Amino acid sequence: MSTKRTRLAVVFGGRSTEHAISCVSAGSILAAVDRDRYDVVAVGITTDGRWVLAPDDPALLALSGRELPSVKDGQAVALPGDPTAGGLVPLEDGAALLGRVDVVFPVLHGPYGEDGTLQGLLELAGVPYVGSGVLASAAAMDKSVARVLLAAAGIAVTPAVTVRAARWATDRDGVVDEVRALGLPVFVKPARGGSSIGISKVRDLAELPAAVEEALRCDPKVLVEAMVVGREVECGILEDADGRPQASVPAEVRVVGDYDFYDFEAKYLDAATELDVPADLPPELTERLQAVARTAYDALDCEGLARVDFFVGPDGELIVNEVNTMPGFTPTSMFPRMWAASGVDYPELVDRLVQAALRRGTGLR
Repeated sequence: MSTKRTRLAVVFGGRSTEHAISCVSAGSILAAVDRDRYDVVAVGITTDGRWVLAPDDPALLALSGRELPSVKDGQAVALPGDPTAGGLVPLEDGAALLGRVDVVFPVLHGPYGEDGTLQGLLELAGVPYVGSGVLASAAAMDKSVARVLLAAAGIAVTPAVTVRAARWATDRDGVVDEVRALGLPVFVKPARGGSSIGISKVRDLAELPAAVEEALRCDPKVLVEAMVVGREVECGILEDADGRPQASVPAEVRVVGDYDFYDFEAKYLDAATELDVPADLPPELTERLQAVARTAYDALDCEGLARVDFFVGPDGELIVNEVNTMPGFTPTSMFPRMWAASGVDYPELVDRLVQAALRRGTGLR
């Protein structure tokens, strides 16, 4: 007797500046998912926000040199915010159901996907999905808000100043004074962004206006963070069958070549990083870092998975830089590599995340 396969929609692309990285992540997931267990439908979101049926072909979503993939035109579809609809509907040919959707893997990074907006739509539609709910997704995406919640849980965070576009326009001198008090250099970044897009390192206050303007092109809220001297170490969190957060082995990112911080090109285009998986840390420090990672996960009310990024000081001080509720799933991404080193290979990782989403279902979180 044949067993009915679960219909999994992998949703990717989107309106954020991380569109291309979302496509690469989706290609990796499409290549790894067990087709004997899952009936897969690929749904791309174009850069202007249109949902389309996309080719289920991982090769079309891979990085090719320095060429970045993107979602192309296709049959326009929508997911109605109506739990009785049951799946995707075409926009051009009326409301005939294209097929039910049992669970969604929303492999989107950045605003309009990782920030609670898509999660809210999926809750309205009554479709289970991989990852954190609306609150955790929104809070973790906004680095300014996340810092407050993490600090309230007793977790050390980087000293920082939040700059909104309106204040930058009316009180630039006040902002400069607050940044001066942080000490130089500082990092200027969009408060709700990722993949190191829109980030600048400022070594002189004369460079601050250009850096803030660059970040404001990505987000009307900007975070200016004091530079922390320390190693960049990350830890993956994965929910077990009982819903408890389990920590992976940590991994260290080291930037090489002419880059002096972990920017977009160093991450994805020029292979200008060296990754130590697992990180070379004393056992006691590893255990402490994993414990803080689990605490950070709980402090933001995350579900399913997260990647917690740390600065590890020379004296073993642990400072949380950020929490990613939908970390990258590209072939070079740290999250799957950390879990592979922890005994969970890529196909099993995808399956565990989908099964966790099905167990949680939908509803108030």
